[in-house]
Amino acid sequence: MNYLLKTESSVYSFADLQRDNTTIWDGVTNPVAVKNLRGMKPGDRLVIYHTGDEKSAVGTASVVSVDASDAKNPQVKIKAGKALEKKTTLAEVKANKLFADSALVRQGRLSVVPLTDAQYKVLTGE
Repeated sequence: MNYLLKTESSVYSFADLQRDNTTIWDGVTNPVAVKNLRGMKPGDRLVIYHTGDEKSAVGTASVVSVDASDAKNPQVKIKAGKALEKKTTLAEVKANKLFADSALVRQGRLSVVPLTDAQYKVLTGE
């Protein structure tokens, strides 16, 4: 599975994740986003997306482990991947037909968004 994780770069940026190498992704409160976190499995591929002024996909990561014992606050350990050579902006995402039904476009405030393999490839170039 693939997911996009949104973060405000002034709070915790992709550069912070690269510096730390791993982190626990928790503190998500939206019920749909929490459900998406609980559904993650080790090895799932992630795209890190900066919100705020930047509004673009900036890097990759992967799921190391998932502790869903607290249904309302699952804790997902993620590991930094690489910075994207080309950042994909929200405007580019909205213009791409592959994302027409994506929660990234349809539910703009959702912080954990599932991605299809094709969407992941568009964002990462992989």
